[in-house]
Amino acid sequence: MAILGRIRKIMRYAVACFLVGLLFFGGHLALLQATGNFHTVIPGQLYRSAQPSGAQLETYVHQYGIKTIVNLRGSNDQPWYQEETAVARRLGVQHIDFRMSATKILTVDKAIALIDIMKTAPRPILVHCMSGADRTGLFSLIYSYEVAGVPGDVAEWQLSVLFGHIGVPYLSASFAMDRSWQDLEHHLDVKQGG
Repeated sequence: MAILGRIRKIMRYAVACFLVGLLFFGGHLALLQATGNFHTVIPGQLYRSAQPSGAQLETYVHQYGIKTIVNLRGSNDQPWYQEETAVARRLGVQHIDFRMSATKILTVDKAIALIDIMKTAPRPILVHCMSGADRTGLFSLIYSYEVAGVPGDVAEWQLSVLFGHIGVPYLSASFAMDRSWQDLEHHLDVKQGG
């Protein structure tokens, strides 16, 4: 019976640890959403966020000198889009639409087109999608590696749970962003840090 009691105690402890971890993880994701998931990727070059409001856009433009907004959700007739483009026009900020899906693999050809935007758009750039985690994470990862010269293993943190991305094969649809990077890694012959 003593062994059974110990097993129960260990199981209770394990479940409690799991629940505490889950609580912290949930709190982290909630904090990302509450703050608009705004982060500096490369100071003075690239910033990332979830879908910003018009007021948030104005703040980012004034505070960080944003010269280009890259919208990864694509153009549409939704109110958020109308507000975003109106703010960009009013503030003289270039607005670029590049539609991509968090649940579909980005082809190497489309990734190359995205890299061209990264290299030619006036900086600093603010990139966003809906949550600022998946599509924005892939953009930030590619930019960090291909434009800013960050080693691949360091750049890959841009597409991680730190920013709300959950890329688990067969469990999360947004794993397509991880697969997109894997495909592009081979094309770019990505070098890891040393």
